[in-house]
Amino acid sequence: MLHLQAETLISISSKNIEPASLSLSQMKDKTSLTLPLVFEKRQHERCRPDEVGATNSDHQTTNTTSFLKTCFNGLNALSGVGILSVPYALSSGGWLSLILLFVIAAAAFYSGLLIQRCMDEDSTIRTYPDIGEHAFGKKGRIVLSIFMNTELYLVSTAFLILEGDNLHNLFPNIELQVSGFIIGGKECFIIIAALIVLPTVWLDNLSLLSYVSASGVFASAVILGSILWTGAFDGIGFHQEVSVPLNWNGIPTSVSLYAFCYCAHPVFPTLYTSMKNKCQFSNVLLLCFILCTIGYASMAVLGYFMFGSTVQSQITLNLPTEKLSSKIAIWTTLINPLSKYALMVTPIINSAKNWFPNHCNKRPFDLLLSTSLVISSVVVALAVPFFAYLVSLVGAFLSVSASLLFPCFCYLKISATYRNLGCEMLIIGFIILMGAAVMILGTYTAVSEIIEHL
Repeated sequence: MLHLQAETLISISSKNIEPASLSLSQMKDKTSLTLPLVFEKRQHERCRPDEVGATNSDHQTTNTTSFLKTCFNGLNALSGVGILSVPYALSSGGWLSLILLFVIAAAAFYSGLLIQRCMDEDSTIRTYPDIGEHAFGKKGRIVLSIFMNTELYLVSTAFLILEGDNLHNLFPNIELQVSGFIIGGKECFIIIAALIVLPTVWLDNLSLLSYVSASGVFASAVILGSILWTGAFDGIGFHQEVSVPLNWNGIPTSVSLYAFCYCAHPVFPTLYTSMKNKCQFSNVLLLCFILCTIGYASMAVLGYFMFGSTVQSQITLNLPTEKLSSKIAIWTTLINPLSKYALMVTPIINSAKNWFPNHCNKRPFDLLLSTSLVISSVVVALAVPFFAYLVSLVGAFLSVSASLLFPCFCYLKISATYRNLGCEMLIIGFIILMGAAVMILGTYTAVSEIIEHL
């Protein structure tokens, strides 16, 4: 009897010791700067599809997205409407400000890897706010939820404003009368765009949504090709004087718009948890950031050469509407935000479902929730129809916070990397300092411009 009890105690002790040794090895792994960029044994052990599906029956229904489909979702999230504003950003900051685009892209990519590493620490982390709670408790969850949902909500609202601006540019004389009330052309087009995008919001499967995302990725490529054709063959040319290397007064606006281009980080946990093979997520991020940054830089250079300092906040507003290539670019621009709207609001809907646990699995309730979100974004778009200033404010304050600062702070708290001054800590410190400077200067400039135009 005593011998049996002793063997039982030894067995229990060995089981308790094993996690401790594993934790120690994990702590050693964290000190490596290249850890997010290389294949990790402990990550492989955690993210094998069979084990992931076996840990939780609920996860089996969500871990169905392949590598290619996740790439489409990631590209769709990153290659947003910011591609229309980068020529204006380059015009505001000057040629040398293009360097800041690559710096922000590198910082955003690294912070995306930090999000992945935070999620690898605990298999129960499923959303962006979960990371905040794991790092800083309930307060961290509340803060990240507010910033994440506000950012995604305003980005999706900017999509509707973009639709209204471009459709009104194509059809400036259209009005709608309803029960004696006259609805202007821009407002009418915002409502129409919301009605078109509504069915995509009802999709709750990212594997199905990837087909919508594929159309968005294709649309971004078509926009870039159409504008190149317009400049090369439709008489506009690339002859504008662009002699200003750096405009210090325009740097805050320029950097804010660059940061807006990489505001998809709150969506990354949703993409990560939906993957069949989570070990490939770092490769997804690398591919998405490289392709999107090439697209952004190309559009910025082309637009700046075509229109110089006269380029507007949306380059499509500069295009001659009588040219076929311009019409293709503008109409494709209209398709692009519609394909991205659902991907942006999906995390908001998932967060809202947590407020009503007794109804979260009921399909009618989900439809009502998603529809109400679309209606509210229409109301905001009609009340604040300032695309350029809204995008600049979102980029400076919300995008920098959610995409650069919060991932760094959460990772430092979870991994305790701040205790060791190394190369990784220096890089994270640089990202934090740069993000804080962009947030302060960019937010001040954006708010000042909004107040001035009001």
